[in-house]
Amino acid sequence: MQALWMVASALFFSLMGVCVKFASAGFNSFELVFWRGVISVIFLAAVARAQGVSLATRYPGAHAWRSLVGTASLGAWFYAIGHIPLATAMTLNYMSSVWIAVFLVAGALLAWVPRQRAVGGPGNVSRPPLQGALVFTVLVAFGGVLLMLRPSVAQDQGFASVMGLLSGLVAAFAYMQVVVLSRLGEPEARVVFYFAVGSTVFGLAGMGFAGISSWNWTHAVWLLPIGVLASLGQLAMTRAYGSARTPAGTLLVANLHYSGIVFAALFSVLLFNDHIDKLGWIGMALIVGSGITATILRQRTVPKAPPAEER
Repeated sequence: MQALWMVASALFFSLMGVCVKFASAGFNSFELVFWRGVISVIFLAAVARAQGVSLATRYPGAHAWRSLVGTASLGAWFYAIGHIPLATAMTLNYMSSVWIAVFLVAGALLAWVPRQRAVGGPGNVSRPPLQGALVFTVLVAFGGVLLMLRPSVAQDQGFASVMGLLSGLVAAFAYMQVVVLSRLGEPEARVVFYFAVGSTVFGLAGMGFAGISSWNWTHAVWLLPIGVLASLGQLAMTRAYGSARTPAGTLLVANLHYSGIVFAALFSVLLFNDHIDKLGWIGMALIVGSGITATILRQRTVPKAPPAEER
């Protein structure tokens, strides 16, 4: 059953991306983040009340930092969706697992320092394992990125592509903060709620610089489903991980999360007539495969963690 919940979550997030694509024709990225936050706050507050989950927290600072990095990732992702093909924007955002692999490799390199011998004077330099499989996985993933971004860069969409890539990078930081909050005992509903609050504040602040667009119902009609679908996607993801009782089940759920890229690719081609050439499909496959591999390798080296993505 957990597999179906994760597939449903991926579908909800992909549909949210479709709505963002339509709405971005009339609203800037900060406005989209703001309305996504407002609608999610209302929706999630009702859900928390129905579940009997208190929204009071003893860790406001941790929630604030998590919201800051999460909303920065969200804003970059929404901008990318509005300016490059949906499939490309979705795939670049899903690079977060690969970025975490980069952090693990970088951590191993930084840990390569001299150690003292157990007895006696200074010892030889001791190098921890550099996890060659992770290094190879990262290189393959970035090879896939280069294949996917060829047409985007050629069409002067380089900045939007970089924003999509950065959205995945910053999402990795958000993931690590979610792990911290989980270890502090914060329930998922509370974490997601404060993320929605942060999205509202971030979007409102950004609107002060980017301005407010003229209200047009042709585009505004997509704002409500953005917030609702984002909340449903997060709740379905939470249920999927909560239903996974074994390490194998957790791994299955984590990997099925990448089905969102498949949904996004189909919507991109069918709804927006985006052309993805052969090398683009190969690049997408390399990124998906690298993300799955990085998830497997990471599960072997770090403790079980809650869902990575907050959208």
